[in-house]
Amino acid sequence: MRRALLVLTAGLLLATTACGTDQTSGGLGPGTSRPPAPAVGGTTAPTLSAEKQAALAKTKAVCESVGQAYTRNMGPFAESMSTMVAQKNAKPSREKAQQALSAFAQDIRTATQAGADTEARAAGKKTADQLQAKAADDTIFTGVKTAEDLETVLGPTLKEWLEPITEHCS
Repeated sequence: MRRALLVLTAGLLLATTACGTDQTSGGLGPGTSRPPAPAVGGTTAPTLSAEKQAALAKTKAVCESVGQAYTRNMGPFAESMSTMVAQKNAKPSREKAQQALSAFAQDIRTATQAGADTEARAAGKKTADQLQAKAADDTIFTGVKTAEDLETVLGPTLKEWLEPITEHCS
C-alpha cells in the first residue's frame, strides 16, 4: 500500500509541478504557442508583445506557487490519510487528516490570491473553497476505510478537487 501511495503521490506531484511547462506550447501557458522559427532568408518571426509576456509571467509565477503549495501539503495530507486508515478511522487521526486538507486549502488560497493573474485568483479561490468544504465534510473521511478507498481519494478524487487551478496552470 505504501508503494502505491508513493507512486500516486509522485505522479500527482509531477502533474501539478508541471504547471506552465507544456512542451507543445513551449511552457508559455494555456492557449499560447511557440513563435515560429525564423523563415529561410534570415527574417525572424514576430515576438510576443510586452503585454502578453507580462501576462504569461504572472501566470507562471502563480502556477509555480501552486506547485510549491502542493509540494508542502500533499505529503502531510497523504500521510495523515494513511494513518487514519491504519487506525480504523479513529477520530484523532480523522481530525488530523481534516486539518491537513484544510491547511492545503489555505496554502492554495494564499499562493493564488497574492498573484496578479485574475483568472488564477478565481481558479485558486474555487479550488481552495472546494478543499475547505471537503475538509469540513466528515463523510469524506469516514468513507475512507480501505487502501482502495485511500487510493481513490488521493488519486482521482483529489485530482477533481484540484481541477480548477490545474486547468488554469496546464
